[in-house]
Amino acid sequence: MPELKGLATGIGSLPHKDVGAALDLVFKSCPEIPFWPQLPKRDIREGMVAQFSENFPFLEVNQNGLNFSAFSSQEGELEKFYERIIANDIDYFKISPDFAQGLHRFYERLEKMNLADIEFIKCQVTGPFTFLATIKDDNGVALLHDAVFFQAILKGLTMKALWQIKLFKKFGKKIMMFIDEPYLACFGSAYTPINREDVLRGLTELTQDIKSEGVLLGVHCCGNTDWSIFTDVPRIDIISFDAFGFLDKFVLYADNLKGFINRGGIICWGIVPTQEFLGNESAELLVEKIKEGINILAKKGIDKDLLLEKLIISPSCGLGTLDTDKSEAILKLLSRTSAFIRKSL
Repeated sequence: MPELKGLATGIGSLPHKDVGAALDLVFKSCPEIPFWPQLPKRDIREGMVAQFSENFPFLEVNQNGLNFSAFSSQEGELEKFYERIIANDIDYFKISPDFAQGLHRFYERLEKMNLADIEFIKCQVTGPFTFLATIKDDNGVALLHDAVFFQAILKGLTMKALWQIKLFKKFGKKIMMFIDEPYLACFGSAYTPINREDVLRGLTELTQDIKSEGVLLGVHCCGNTDWSIFTDVPRIDIISFDAFGFLDKFVLYADNLKGFINRGGIICWGIVPTQEFLGNESAELLVEKIKEGINILAKKGIDKDLLLEKLIISPSCGLGTLDTDKSEAILKLLSRTSAFIRKSL
């Protein structure tokens, strides 16, 4: 595997409406691990849930967003959906240009450029818990609680990830596939009625088929959560967390992280703040914060050299809700921080 220490990537979304400008920023800021950008301000279909809903049963996107239609209104739709899955019809689950201009233009850019400096291609898919917590039935109840629909969406999201892997394999680069699960920041709350076993079961099933493709699988949660959930899913290779805002909470899971690191796990430190970004942060300050975290984990028995070897960085969260100037400043700082890590750590 290429040396990871300090390499930078993005979480997914950017606020740009100009696809070319978004791609210029991606390749300039994250040249070793470029990512295809989700552009929710360009089109409502590029929102993190709507973007992966294409050809899913009972779901449609209109000017009001992503809508659910009752099961009874479209008899046989679920059966046809499963027929596509059983047939392993990956192309049926494509993400079309209407839903992801950033993805398709990213692919076209890769076709035309020298790929020598690229170590990984990063893709992403919204996780099932975040996906289903966002969609409500006619009674206002989140579809997260519908066992039949949950299973269908789990299978569909797996196919969305596999389609991306099939598409980008052409370039001969190792692929990182991130599962974005911001909803799990609510895990443990009295208002989040899902249990640990349900989360482990769902993530284990989702990752099983994707991992068979030999990619590096990451999971991103931009709030605080029970981080042992992710260390206990054996096929997860990368844990991506908000290191700027929740470092003190993350290091409490040192015992779990030790096993994760020892089996080759990678930590993606979301060290550049997003919503909290002021513009006066420096690369030196952010690297000191990473060093603080590494030293705490090392004191708790995790090999310091392994932590450094398996260290990549990103913004703390997606940038899609910000303005373009702020997002560009954040990714510029990310690039400077990446260079500083490789020079000083």
